[in-house]
Amino acid sequence: QVQLVESGGGLVQAGGSLRLSCAASGRTFSNAPMGWFRQAPGKERDFVAAIRWISGNTYYANSVKGRFTISRDNAKNTVYLQMNSLKPEDTAVYYCATRGVGSGIYDVTFKGSYDYWGQGTQVTVSS
Repeated sequence: QVQLVESGGGLVQAGGSLRLSCAASGRTFSNAPMGWFRQAPGKERDFVAAIRWISGNTYYANSVKGRFTISRDNAKNTVYLQMNSLKPEDTAVYYCATRGVGSGIYDVTFKGSYDYWGQGTQVTVSS
């Protein structure tokens, strides 16, 4: 059973930075993607960024390109989301997620492509 545990959320002023972590356990990962999604109150859960465990290929939502950086430490089975130049509209609960397998044809930006989810961590950006 895969377990994902997010940490690093908090309250920050606009223009500030936070780094989120997602520690994964419970299985050996293939080239499955690890994704970050976020959900603001009353809104859908939206794609933020993703990275493949083996190849390191990265994917970003247009709204965070140039501000957020996703990375991974394979030895620690941990994925990070460095968030810079934060804006009030970045306020949301941030979730990490992964797939059961890396192969196949699927959209890494689609939340339905992911099988396992963490509990989420709150990020609040004040203006």
